[in-house]
Amino acid sequence: MEMTSAVVNDATRDLQERARKVRSMAVGILCIALGGFAGCATPPDIATPQASGKTSPQIVGRRGPLTAEQSKTILERLGTDAGDDALLKRHTAYEEAISESPLIAGNRTRLLRDGPQTFKAMFAAIQGATNNINLEYYIFEDVESDGVHLGDLLIAKRQAGVAVNVIYDSYGSGSTAAIFLDRLKQAGINLVSFNPVDPLESKVPYSFNDRDHRKILVVDGKIAIIGGVNLSTAYQSNPIGKSGGPSGSTQEQWRDTDLQIEGPATAELQKLFLDHWIKQKGPPLDQSAMFPTAAPRGNAVARVLGSTPDNGIPLYYVTLLTAIRTAEKSVKITTAYFAPTEQEMEALTQAARRGVDVRLMLPASSDSPLSIAVAHARYSELLDAGVKIYEIHDVVLHSKTVVVDGVWSVIGSSNFDHRSVIFNDEVDVVVLGSDATQELEDLFQANQAAAERIEIRAWNSRPIWVRLRETYSLAWENLL
Repeated sequence: MEMTSAVVNDATRDLQERARKVRSMAVGILCIALGGFAGCATPPDIATPQASGKTSPQIVGRRGPLTAEQSKTILERLGTDAGDDALLKRHTAYEEAISESPLIAGNRTRLLRDGPQTFKAMFAAIQGATNNINLEYYIFEDVESDGVHLGDLLIAKRQAGVAVNVIYDSYGSGSTAAIFLDRLKQAGINLVSFNPVDPLESKVPYSFNDRDHRKILVVDGKIAIIGGVNLSTAYQSNPIGKSGGPSGSTQEQWRDTDLQIEGPATAELQKLFLDHWIKQKGPPLDQSAMFPTAAPRGNAVARVLGSTPDNGIPLYYVTLLTAIRTAEKSVKITTAYFAPTEQEMEALTQAARRGVDVRLMLPASSDSPLSIAVAHARYSELLDAGVKIYEIHDVVLHSKTVVVDGVWSVIGSSNFDHRSVIFNDEVDVVVLGSDATQELEDLFQANQAAAERIEIRAWNSRPIWVRLRETYSLAWENLL
């Protein structure tokens, strides 16, 4: 029995090496065949930065940068005990060292645990709008909440004098009914199609593989909602885009997570929206009321990360790697698509080997069977290192959240895959301390209680033909 297992393991390692070669060949062939449309980019190498040497990392308030003493007071207020306080300060120091965007104090956050809860919060925010509504979504359809359709609500607000502006990804929203979009345009709503599938319709040059995967709602510059939930009536399967679901599935069959933010950090999300609007050459917008003075609404310290292929170093990628590499107690990751880069694999396995409690919550089924196969091909290496893996059944997991050491958390549109690093425009929000981190910890625990844990002995005893198929799927992971 031991001899058979050793032979199988040797064969698997040999196949993994062959798969790497096949992967390189496949990407090269696609780059040539598609003339650059698929993109030949690879994830950049990210070095671990040194934490800021300041006694207290600087945090921005509504009147500008806080003093060292004010920043220290905020961090101490966020920590729940002496140990957490020290961890929080260290993670905050690393955050300051690696990111270009500010740490912003005074925010109130609320976790939205699924699609229906998110839609209800979105519709309430839109209903309360008095000046402007900005939406940016990969999938933009006429969704419904409590019997009200999004189209009817947006048109009613526009007729009441509220400006409504929408950016939607042309590929992700490829199945959106034209009659819905035409109706919005006729009502005076501004629509911008991000990187049109038909290049003749585009006002800017672009690579077909560069998609707007963001999910952002900002209302009156005061309240924002971001995360993984698309404005989709039924997450539909797409051949390349990965926000879709099996044909005929309903929103209740999918598990997504969003975050509602009120306070000064909403201005950073408003800036991201306007930056995309301008780059896509949307019509001029009246911005005079888009950045109201935001009074503190809560105690959450947040950082908004807008990642794009235009950045030499993807902001979310370097932030995520740094958080995992500097973890001291725990790393809990929930993701819809797990196709990790080599550096992400190294960060996870090294963290587990140094005693960090690393846990992955992954889907057992997906609209992308290839992404499941790629994830499965990575399980043995992760399990050998001590990483705990759980799979959710009965629902399609589509959330994207990370909690590190119980004090650092992030939620947004980025998956744990190559596409989110190389191709997509994404948006994520890092939250230090506050209720959001604890809510994400609680959500992970609830999911874990309903999930199946993958045990290494049973996993490694699976049929050899299954393992071979999964290993060869790695040839395509750079495009996932």
